[in-house]
Amino acid sequence: MSIYLNKNNKVIVQGITGGEGTKHTALMLKAGTDVVGGVNARKAGTTVSHVDADGNTVELPVFGTVAEAMESTGADTSIAFVPPAFSKDAIIEAIDAEIPLLVVITEGIPVQDSAYAWAYNVEKGAKTRIIGPNCPGIITPGEALVGITPNNITGKGPIGLVSKSGTLTYQMMYELRDLGFSSAIGIGGDPVIGTTHIDAIEAFEKDPETKLIVMIGEIGGDAEERAAEYIKANVTKPVVGYVAGFTAPEGKTMGHAGAIVSGSSGTAQAKKEALEAAGVKVGKTPSETAELARELFDAL
Repeated sequence: MSIYLNKNNKVIVQGITGGEGTKHTALMLKAGTDVVGGVNARKAGTTVSHVDADGNTVELPVFGTVAEAMESTGADTSIAFVPPAFSKDAIIEAIDAEIPLLVVITEGIPVQDSAYAWAYNVEKGAKTRIIGPNCPGIITPGEALVGITPNNITGKGPIGLVSKSGTLTYQMMYELRDLGFSSAIGIGGDPVIGTTHIDAIEAFEKDPETKLIVMIGEIGGDAEERAAEYIKANVTKPVVGYVAGFTAPEGKTMGHAGAIVSGSSGTAQAKKEALEAAGVKVGKTPSETAELARELFDAL
């Protein structure tokens, strides 16, 4: 079991012929992902050569649209490596095709474009689960990778991880590599994102293979406070948390577009207090958070 992604997903790559698309298509194939094709309107009808996990050369077809790719390959998942200026159109194209899962890696998409695309998805019945933008995507170790997370950090295991930060996703996977992960999902740090902490936590709560949940947040916004309320009301599994930004100077904008603090709202301390009030153990550093997770797991 896992959340959102397993070895049976058929994946297409929007922007498969670009530099990032080419590099990460190769890495996703190496991780065992069933990449079945790509999309680039200007290169429709061509193919791109790659090597699969078994070392075999594969020719992946390039299609003009997401809808054509889905019809021809049976794809149910797309990952978009599209420059910021064209990302809104790429997301809307995937929504119109009603692809079930879309991962948007791109950083720097204008907030109004993300807001428009998200509202458009809701208006269309939210048939597409969007992960991102500005995120590392999702990995189910040993099965599939749709994103840019290194696939050799850890193996399969009982921990579910949801994180705003890509780098901290990788660090937490490394810290807890002895236990392993059911799925690890980086949701992105932009002000407007598709899948939230709450969405992922709800899915991990329902996943029988996930025994413990680790959530990583950061300063800015109130997503962690809302997640704390949800956990208190709905989650039976142990949850461990970490909030990046305890040492951030007041009024300082951090790396992510969503990491903006106003007054006491959105501070690391406020988020820590909200999570602890919901019964979540919160570490002061990633390593301390991993130790808390290990202790809770050993007590299960």
